[in-house]
Amino acid sequence: QVQLVESGGGLVQAGGSLRLSCAASGRTFSSYAMAWFRQAPGKDREFVAAISWWSGNLTDYADSVKGRFTISRDNAKNTVYLQMDSLEPEDTAIYYCAADQFYGSSVEYTYWGQGTRVTVSS
Repeated sequence: QVQLVESGGGLVQAGGSLRLSCAASGRTFSSYAMAWFRQAPGKDREFVAAISWWSGNLTDYADSVKGRFTISRDNAKNTVYLQMDSLEPEDTAIYYCAADQFYGSSVEYTYWGQGTRVTVSS
């Protein structure tokens, strides 16, 4: 079992930055691939970014955030991060952290956090 708790959401102006964190429980964090998803009001949940197990040498991003968002992990802290720069109003959503033994954008992730809200004002 893995429990995930997101933090770092808030209100920011367009062009600004936020860093989301996702703290995971358990001693096997490094063996899980991690990902971020988001769900905007009235829309389906969508993939944002993923990072592979262990060293996290593999990453994947949605086209809409490529070049603006960066996913990273710190296995010593059992935490995955999402650095979000050059934020746009279209990035407004609830952001969810997810974990699974498989890596990728199309994986049906097993474990999910409760979400953290990000609002970008124009």
